[in-house]
Amino acid sequence: MVKILIGCTGSVATIKLPLLVKHLVDEDVADDKNIKVCVTNPAKHFLNKEDVDKLNVYTDSDEWQAWSKRGDPVLHIELSKWADVLLIAPLDANTLAKISNGICDNLLTCVVRAWDVSKPLIFCPAMNTKMFQHPLTSQQINNLKSFGYHEIPVITKELMCGDKGPGAMAEVGTIVEFVKKIVENKL
Repeated sequence: MVKILIGCTGSVATIKLPLLVKHLVDEDVADDKNIKVCVTNPAKHFLNKEDVDKLNVYTDSDEWQAWSKRGDPVLHIELSKWADVLLIAPLDANTLAKISNGICDNLLTCVVRAWDVSKPLIFCPAMNTKMFQHPLTSQQINNLKSFGYHEIPVITKELMCGDKGPGAMAEVGTIVEFVKKIVENKL
């Protein structure tokens, strides 16, 4: 069974994490024992404690609690070795910029920096329309794609802030179908 690491960043679309995990399991893409989650500190704002308690979730603080001396496991390295697929859903503008520029200042960006680029990395941008339409966004997305990473494009809809336009994360069903195709073709 495929092992999937899901990364969530500081976008309101993080509220869809429990649904995403449920659909990955229901569609037999992975079982719940083979799904781990890595969240940035801003992503935690959008998660309910009850939802997180049901998932195998790692945060920045776990990175530092796991290591105390030479020879101890380094969590971001262990997670990057463990997973067959890295799915970042949602990928906010801040983390997109960090990854695109090689910045690794939290657990998730360190996992990405340690990621074996021969394994699939799938990212689902999610941000306000104005942020999405900024010229830097397309440059940064293209940079990630030049690494061999796979984009699931944003959709156009009314955003949580009330703005209408492109920038919303793809629907959960679209993401699950894309992951299924990657798994069937790559692994």
